[in-house]
Amino acid sequence: MTNTTVIPQGTEDHLAQAEVVSRMFSVGAHYGCSRARRHPSVAPYIYGTKEKLEIIDLTKTAAQLARAKEFAHTLGAEGKVLLMVGGKSEAQKAVRETAESLGLPYVAGRWIGGTLSNFPEIKKRVARLETLRTQREKGELAKYTKREQLMFDREIAKLEEKFGGLMGMEALPQALLVVDPRFEHIAVREAREFSLPVIALASTDCDIAPIAYPIVANDAARASIAFFVEEIGKAYGEGMRRKKEAAAASPTAEPGTEEEGA
Repeated sequence: MTNTTVIPQGTEDHLAQAEVVSRMFSVGAHYGCSRARRHPSVAPYIYGTKEKLEIIDLTKTAAQLARAKEFAHTLGAEGKVLLMVGGKSEAQKAVRETAESLGLPYVAGRWIGGTLSNFPEIKKRVARLETLRTQREKGELAKYTKREQLMFDREIAKLEEKFGGLMGMEALPQALLVVDPRFEHIAVREAREFSLPVIALASTDCDIAPIAYPIVANDAARASIAFFVEEIGKAYGEGMRRKKEAAAASPTAEPGTEEEGA
């Protein structure tokens, strides 16, 4: 008689969650802020306190991450634009690299007020950047004096710093990914004006009530930020891949092939 191992129903999901929790723990995602800075909206996600820092319940964070990834996957599968926002120094590299790898727009610096609420004006600045870049690449700025060329270079550098990540964004995005909604409160407020859902990595000092897809975890450590931004990016990228596969597998009906009498 052959011995067989029966895996209880739900065990695989439990093991998968345990692995995610372990990975989050390894990047310090469980560290929150001091209790004095806690926002009431995150109270259900606090596990305890250690050395004056609040410890986040990562089992609940894992569930939030899974929900946010499912949403990001749907965005990618539907070809919708996710604007990634991370202006604090700890978040800039992860946001920039993840967004660029997916061809998504991003803000990895100071959020310019009106980026969403005054988007037509922002588009003009982006268009100006694109024009100057093209003229410089083609050598069309060489006809100006050295002083004038220097001024153009400075203008390009300034525009790139403010709007470089928005090149290619022809319309408002369908959703935002924000690192630290407390720090990026203007971006969150503008998103709410247009009823745009927000995925947010938020520590214990953040108000998560207005966030559609909050992920309560350490939003200050580079390793923690990189982990969550990359996880959302992977989910979005997987959605994009599925969309391409579905399009490639979809049969194209040729004229005249319909059955007679149909």
